[in-house]
Amino acid sequence: MTAVSRDDFVARDAADPLAPFRGKFDLPDGIIYLDGNSLGALPKATASRLDDVVRNQWGRDLIKSWNTHDWIGLPQRLGDKIARLIGARPGEVVVADSTSVNLFKMLAAALRLRPERKTILSDARNFPTDLYVAQGLSELLGNDVRLHLLPEDRDRSADERVLESLDDDVAVVMLTHVDFKSGEMHDMEKITEAAHAAGALMLWDLAHSAGALPVDLTAANADLAVGCGYKYLNGGPGAPAFLYVAERLQEDIRPPLSGWMGHEAPFAFDTDYRPAPGINRNLCGTPGILGQAALEVGVDMMLEADIGEIRAKSVALCELFIDLLEGRCGEFGFTLASPRDADRRGSQINIAHPEGYAIMQALIARGVIGDFRAPTILRFGFTPLYTRYVDIWDAAEILRDIMATGAWDAPEFKARAKVT
Repeated sequence: MTAVSRDDFVARDAADPLAPFRGKFDLPDGIIYLDGNSLGALPKATASRLDDVVRNQWGRDLIKSWNTHDWIGLPQRLGDKIARLIGARPGEVVVADSTSVNLFKMLAAALRLRPERKTILSDARNFPTDLYVAQGLSELLGNDVRLHLLPEDRDRSADERVLESLDDDVAVVMLTHVDFKSGEMHDMEKITEAAHAAGALMLWDLAHSAGALPVDLTAANADLAVGCGYKYLNGGPGAPAFLYVAERLQEDIRPPLSGWMGHEAPFAFDTDYRPAPGINRNLCGTPGILGQAALEVGVDMMLEADIGEIRAKSVALCELFIDLLEGRCGEFGFTLASPRDADRRGSQINIAHPEGYAIMQALIARGVIGDFRAPTILRFGFTPLYTRYVDIWDAAEILRDIMATGAWDAPEFKARAKVT
């Protein structure tokens, strides 16, 4: 460990090229926010942007704003901006709906593109909503389609388990690039290449990747992807999601949700559906302009930063936090639940403890906000645009104090809230 005192962490902040970005966020005093992997912090510019959209564009210009302020083009314009963050080309990304809805659309499209195959291959550790969507789609389509989940195996990596399970009945492989509970990161290029070699399509969930680390869907030759706007893109609670379709597949997709915004001519009001060309056919209903306007603020800020610097700081924060946990909290029974190898890890550190829920509630009461994932996982997300090095020193010191004094062992910290 190269940093041994709080002053060392303060010095790192002074030399941090990303330090000016912290001032662009509205962060409350006295809070160490380590939960940006669940909900990103509020950019200061978001309130004024929404005020303009509400008071002027909606309030003054009313329905004219669909044309005068190009509301109608916002899903594509914002999609092209996100494309720059995930290594996609212009016209391959569009903002719409939620991650779950987009996942349904992309899974159904993939199954239609591989009608002779009946298996959706995924990991039992995948984010549950992804699995629920796949289960629901399988039930909708009947017994011919099945979801095959790879069981957890601590002796083999997730990538190894996927590669061993590909066969000639797999239509689509559905994986979250960075696992929500462990932070483990798949080898995108390797898995995509193997899926293609087996004749399957590859669908990536980028919820814990977009804005957190370099992603290059083009280099990986990915087919389909989805992602959310409310984590590292700082679009706000329930922010719109995005979807990606490689250009080579766009004209072959027949959308399962054939709404009017995905029509070739929405305002012709034809009675028969004709899919729009390109990425637009994957739209469905009217875009939510307020949500997309807020998301655009967060995306624009991400585009100001260098993704290489973001990743470098993320790795440094994670490495230092592991060192602090092991060096200053090692006696309290914590187990590292994230890969130690930075190349296999996203921008979060997860630790396990039998009393994880109560410990996290005690941390939150002391101003250190992370989150808990059942049954035993404490998650700490590092968002390099606003997480400081000194924050992780202070968080580790507060954690040590909570454990040393037994402060976590209080009844109020053991009462389960609806959201953990």
